[in-house]
Amino acid sequence: MFGIGMPELIIILIIILIIFGAGKLPEIGSGIGKGIKNFKKATHEAQQELNEPKEDNETENHEDKA
Repeated sequence: MFGIGMPELIIILIIILIIFGAGKLPEIGSGIGKGIKNFKKATHEAQQELNEPKEDNETENHEDKA
């Protein structure tokens, strides 16, 4: 995982705990989770928007020929 081992992850988590405190960790985790969820939703919607115009153009071309 990006060349980070277990000891490095533990040190990073301890530093985060010291900086933000134990009370803020659930809020930070919730915020990160919501951010990831919104990012996935946005990328999924963007992918759908990219696929839909191709289908719309095909139906318009068939209607113009008729």
